[in-house]
Amino acid sequence: MTDLSATNAVTDRPGGAAITDHFAIGGYSSAESASESVREYLDSQRPATPCLALDLAVVRDRYSRLRAELPTARICYAVKANPDPRVVAELVSLGASFDVASPGEIDLCLRQGAAPESISYGNTIKKPADVAHAHRKGVRLFATDSAADLENIAENAPGSGVFCRIAVDNTGSRTPFGRKFGSSPADAALLLGRAGDLGLDPRGVSFHLGSQQLSTEAWEHGVAAAAETFRAFDPGSGPRMLNLGGGLPATYTQPTPDLAEYTGTVRATLRRHFGEQPPELLVEPGRYLVGDAGVLRSEVVLVSEDTTGRGRWVYLDAGRYNGLAETEGEAITYRLRTSRDGDPVGPVVLAGPTCDGDDVLYQHTVYELPTTLRGGDKLDVLSAGAYTASYSSVCFNGFDPLTTYCFDSAETTERA
Repeated sequence: MTDLSATNAVTDRPGGAAITDHFAIGGYSSAESASESVREYLDSQRPATPCLALDLAVVRDRYSRLRAELPTARICYAVKANPDPRVVAELVSLGASFDVASPGEIDLCLRQGAAPESISYGNTIKKPADVAHAHRKGVRLFATDSAADLENIAENAPGSGVFCRIAVDNTGSRTPFGRKFGSSPADAALLLGRAGDLGLDPRGVSFHLGSQQLSTEAWEHGVAAAAETFRAFDPGSGPRMLNLGGGLPATYTQPTPDLAEYTGTVRATLRRHFGEQPPELLVEPGRYLVGDAGVLRSEVVLVSEDTTGRGRWVYLDAGRYNGLAETEGEAITYRLRTSRDGDPVGPVVLAGPTCDGDDVLYQHTVYELPTTLRGGDKLDVLSAGAYTASYSSVCFNGFDPLTTYCFDSAETTERA
């Protein structure tokens, strides 16, 4: 596989300017070098496609960078981003905490050695039986955003700590949450007051600014809204924890600010709204920790000319149902590399292998790939460590779920 110094061009709309790769988010030492370590592994091992390979050294690097930028924050890895047990075990060894959404994720973390007190049950939508399961396992911190859920927690996890999720402006996110989660700051104050009446510990307030958040200023909205809830209580008598949620990005085709720009905004905003005594901080990174650590390797199944004049259709053995669900609405536009990079390029429509008309990856975002591409060639989807294997279907159309291979490039370097 050739090593491209230039990128395959991609634009968000026909006729638009090409977006070039941008690696400011920081990394191993960049998203490009992180991807190269994984592609070298794939080239040497030659696993069957489609598959995801992930470098644990990159996960460590991202965790260390975030720890250095927010040294007092509790870092809770959002397990849903990539629940591979080897990823969880690596983060356990680093001292991470965990943001979970189900009993299955709780049990996964515990099996990999996570302490129950390191687990935050961050899903506001949960059955009473799920709350009881978490409590039996030793989990003592729960998210909520409704009276009904709060009652379930009080009944099935007595004495636990709760934090109330508020709804905030998700502008700048490539995959916003819409209206599904969160209460108003005023209602959050009422819920936290009610939590105390029910014998629970009204621990704090949380928000989430949407996944792949590209605006550093978004945290201003979230912290300001949370501060409104804090002000509803007398000093020292109300919430004492602020959960900043997730949203830190991986590196796709859109430029991303440096991590220090995000954390600098967070620190400045905390000073503005909380003075010199900020609350206890939590942060829930998922995509940031694992996204750039992974490469999804696929194979071109066939290339077909479109007689309507739209150019070539390139069909891959990876599609919406076996790893690339985040291409829905073309919200996430991945960087791509092929085994024929360096050859002349032309526009393509990219699609998956299934008998479903929705299994089309990119037809509005214009990708230009080598005109020499043919069946059997390899196509790598870069920065694909997050929300690929975890979104893969069980067996749609008989296609297997995405296989994940984890390795540690630092160990390989030491042996060499």
